Amino acid sequence: MNPRREPRGGRSALFDGIEEGGIRAASSYSHEINEHENERALEGLQDRVILLKRLSGDINEEVDTHNRMLDRMGNDMDSSRGFLSGTMDRFKTVFETKSSRRMLTLVASFVGLFLVIYYLTR
Repeated sequence: MNPRREPRGGRSALFDGIEEGGIRAASSYSHEINEHENERALEGLQDRVILLKRLSGDINEEVDTHNRMLDRMGNDMDSSRGFLSGTMDRFKTVFETKSSRRMLTLVASFVGLFLVIYYLTR
């Protein structure tokens, strides 16, 4: 009989120990590769977690800074509102009298003339 045409059962019986040993070795090697890949992936994830933690801390600091700035701006706006309402009250009292309106018109004309002369001489 031709050795290449051996029945399948005879061939498997001939290589039983070698194939199983080879499979075990390949399986062990594959397991080591998987563990190594898992360790590298774990290190990569740890680096990403650390980066995200730093980034979230930076975002938190930035948000706190902006909140403090907005609080200061709100306080400044409140004080400006009080100042402007006082100024508007004064304007109302000035406009209530006719002589005050004439004086305001004269002052506004003078300021306007001054600005025109200033910009023409520049």
